[in-house]
Amino acid sequence: MSLFFKSKGGYEFLIVGLGNPDKKYEKTRHNAGYRAIDKIAEHYNTDIKKLKFKSLVGEAVINSHKCLLMKPTTYMNLSGQAVVEAMNFYKIPISNVIVLFDDISLEVSKLRIRRKGSDGGHNGIKNIIYLTGQNEFPRIKLGVGKKPHPDYDLADWVLSNFSADELKGLNTAIEKCPEIIEDITDGFIDKAMNKYN
Repeated sequence: MSLFFKSKGGYEFLIVGLGNPDKKYEKTRHNAGYRAIDKIAEHYNTDIKKLKFKSLVGEAVINSHKCLLMKPTTYMNLSGQAVVEAMNFYKIPISNVIVLFDDISLEVSKLRIRRKGSDGGHNGIKNIIYLTGQNEFPRIKLGVGKKPHPDYDLADWVLSNFSADELKGLNTAIEKCPEIIEDITDGFIDKAMNKYN
């Protein structure tokens, strides 16, 4: 049984993959969240193509939980605009918003699940926390690797492309995301954290 509050709207959970919409950003580190949400959609045989809430959205029923899958098209730094619009429309509580995004503090192929937390310097998460006024939402951090050296510009790094080997590592992590989402939506986030962190 889910430990989360039920939404009063049409969806119980909002599952958000963060990234930038332009084709030129498609293969960048900053779009790891987009890649993960695409994998979840593929797993549940659905598409994320409908335009709504400043996002591309799709629908999936995950272990009987009706979920809205979302890729904000606001650009990373304004991701919260899309999240808040969908939350408000469907009356989804912040505890039922699950966000997948890139993390430069983790090696490629690693992932980390958290129940809540700070933005950790990530502008997409920062905007979601700022516009919702809350940081208690589950998140799945996808490792995209540290900067090659301390002086390397952070923006240049997150907007750089993965190498072929790195992409294999990222895909290994992303393959686990559908199962993690199942655990979280069923209320077993601790089980997911113990298994994958």
